[in-house]
Amino acid sequence: MPQPDTQAPLTIGALARATGASQRSIRHYDAHGLLASTRAGNGYRSFAPLAVTQVRQIQKLISTGLNLAEIRSFPDCMLLVNDARSCPEATQIQRDRLAAIERQIQDLERRRTQLRAMLAQSAEPAAGVRSAP
Repeated sequence: MPQPDTQAPLTIGALARATGASQRSIRHYDAHGLLASTRAGNGYRSFAPLAVTQVRQIQKLISTGLNLAEIRSFPDCMLLVNDARSCPEATQIQRDRLAAIERQIQDLERRRTQLRAMLAQSAEPAAGVRSAP
């Protein structure tokens, strides 16, 4: 059985199948300058095989809570190498995101404590009021 040409351009459908990303997401990444596409003679988008790695990296970074503007500010090494480690230029953005997540966790824990206290108070009989037998 012949092997597929790994250097042939990919259609958006082929890129979606290879990465698990939706075609809509791929168009969105392309529109935000995270991918480079060309237009085939029929007007359809065409992507270089490297786009598979780029889309996977973008998805991985998004899953950590980074937005497209932050990802776009990363150097190419973050998008061109599969499972790339953090580049020095990206480290501060990642630290800032982690700090924001930790603040959110602290706020949620504070809210949980307050709700638990409110529920505990509502479960206790009011002082001086007898419950029915």
